[in-house]
Amino acid sequence: MKSDPIKNHKITTAVQYPSPHCDERPQTDEISLLVIHCISLPEGEYGTPYVRQLFMGELETDAHPDFFILQGLRVSAHCVIRRDGTLEQYVPFDKRAWHAGQSRYCGRRRCNDFSIGIELEGTDHTAYTEQQYQQLIQVTEALIATYPKLNRRRIVGHQDIAPGRKTDPGSEFDWQTYLNAL
Repeated sequence: MKSDPIKNHKITTAVQYPSPHCDERPQTDEISLLVIHCISLPEGEYGTPYVRQLFMGELETDAHPDFFILQGLRVSAHCVIRRDGTLEQYVPFDKRAWHAGQSRYCGRRRCNDFSIGIELEGTDHTAYTEQQYQQLIQVTEALIATYPKLNRRRIVGHQDIAPGRKTDPGSEFDWQTYLNAL
C-alpha cells in the first residue's frame, strides 16, 4: 500500500463501489472492532459478480436457486478481498456498513455501530489464498494506524460476535499466521 493508504475513510488502492446499504454511525470516533467474514455467491463459486450485486442492491434473486433467500436483503461490508487479493471497498469506514446483524462484543450490542467489516471471498470450509492474507494484513495495518481504538486484540470473526448464528470465517481461517504478521 502507499504511504498514506487511507484518505477520507477510503483505501486509496481499492476499487470503489459505493453501496447504498449503509448509514451514519452513532459516533465515528468509536470505531474499535474489526470483524472478519467470508462470502461467495453461489457458495463456493468465486469471481462471480453476485457479491458486488448483493452489496449494491442489484442482485437478481432469480439468477440462481440459492439466491431466493436473499430476496429483499439489504447488506454490505466495508471491504471485500477477492481470491486473487483484489480489494474492493463498498462503504467508507466512517459510515456504518450492514455486515454484523444481531451481534454482541464485550457486552456491547449492535457491533455495526463501532466495527469495520471485511469479507474474504471464500467459504467456512475452504482454505483462503496467500494473496488474501497478504491483502488482509496490509488493510489491517492501515486500519490500526488510522483508527486509534483498533488494535490486534480487537479483531474477531463473525462467529465470535454472533455465536450460534454465524460460523465465518470458518475453521480454515489461519488466525495465528494472520495475527502474528501484524
